[in-house]
Amino acid sequence: MSTVLVVDDDAAIRTVVGQALRRAGHEVTVADSLAQLERALASSVPDVLITDVILPDGDGIDHVRSVAARFPLLPIIVLSAQNTLTTAVRAAEVGAYEYLPKPFDLDVLTSAVTGALARGGMVSEDALHDEDRALPLIGRSAAMQDVYRIIARVVSNDLTVLISGESGTGKELVARAIHDLGPRSTAPFVAINMAAIPRELIEAELFGHERGAFTGAATRNAGRFEQASGGTLFLDEIGDMPMEAQTRLLRVLQSGEFTSVGGARTIRVDVRIVAATNRDLAAHVATGQFREDLFYRLNVVPIMLPALRERRQDIALLARHFLDHAAAQGLPRRQLASDAVTALGGHDWPGNVRELENLMRRLAVLSRDEVIDADAIRAMLGRQTSLADPVDLNIGQAVRAMIERIAREDPAALDNGTLYDRVIDEVERPLIEAMLARHGQNQLRAARAMGINRNTLRKRLDTLGIDIGGQTIGSDAHRANEPERR
Repeated sequence: MSTVLVVDDDAAIRTVVGQALRRAGHEVTVADSLAQLERALASSVPDVLITDVILPDGDGIDHVRSVAARFPLLPIIVLSAQNTLTTAVRAAEVGAYEYLPKPFDLDVLTSAVTGALARGGMVSEDALHDEDRALPLIGRSAAMQDVYRIIARVVSNDLTVLISGESGTGKELVARAIHDLGPRSTAPFVAINMAAIPRELIEAELFGHERGAFTGAATRNAGRFEQASGGTLFLDEIGDMPMEAQTRLLRVLQSGEFTSVGGARTIRVDVRIVAATNRDLAAHVATGQFREDLFYRLNVVPIMLPALRERRQDIALLARHFLDHAAAQGLPRRQLASDAVTALGGHDWPGNVRELENLMRRLAVLSRDEVIDADAIRAMLGRQTSLADPVDLNIGQAVRAMIERIAREDPAALDNGTLYDRVIDEVERPLIEAMLARHGQNQLRAARAMGINRNTLRKRLDTLGIDIGGQTIGSDAHRANEPERR
């Protein structure tokens, strides 16, 4: 019969955990402090140790390091009500086999004990960073705890990570956490957004170019791979990378070598790759839009970030953090009333954490009262759409009116399959022209405002022959001038 030592200062937890483990066939002893833990270890070393973090006479995680050093084969499971990324990372750093946030599922704990007995503990590692270091990821929900545990397990190795999630969920924050908490933290963290780079410039951006490699290349420029040497390269919106660039990226990931655009010298760099996407890459592989071999090369460790609506219990915590951050930057200090928290929890947050952050900053500036109530929240959420520019107003009503007009002019259009094309023809050109005008002819900002990537917008500009600053987007002159305007 295996033996389990449970250390927790909460008598109820000791009782419940002890009963569950005994029902599972384990012999259980309990302790309520580090002192009792040491006395138990002096008497007999258990097969598994389960310990809380906050104990009356010290920090359980700090003590785990000492226990792991003395008993390297002892699997240790850490429990904690401090459900933060810091706690998860600290637990992994000191050699814990598993970290479970409170409240935890007893079946999950029992399974963890079974796994610990079968596989043994993780190798202990030296701490990478100060345990009190501020981290950007916030959330105590079960979904975020899963994310924390994955991050804690990958920070100390160089496995490639693919972060998926909707826009605004914090994919770059996860990438930065993986870099900042790992042994590459003193080296560069370099980010590149694939959707923001013109197709013809992607290879030069990634791999650099030599002087004279193309028109306008007056000097040699190092690419992002060289800039990130020794550190981490974050490939954001990897799903927007064109197929020809995917092929070259795959070769670099396989060999670690490349040549710059216009160059002949082989360049070798040591870079950790973290990629991110808001697209379903597996579906893109199935339709031939993304290389299958590159997908598997990137998807070694997948991390799926939950949408904010899927972790509503974190909304209040995030909102208060953003208000505090705004105050630290010199904006007026605000507090949230209890009914404001309820109002925030009732919103679907299509823009996710980014939308919540922007809302809190607007409230910090525009609210007349120190305490923000539900009416202020609802009013500000309503203003996001009701006070938008005219191009954003009543688009649904305009489309419905257009359909009614087409039906009057050509009743057959409702039945012959041409309705969609006719509506698109009448809506797309004025919409694109209005959004370009609104954003000063900046294609990247206009594309983001419409929820599409820049390459898609450029294709539609080309197809429609829309004029940009006196030039048609599809003209040779425009293509020649584009790098200088970028």
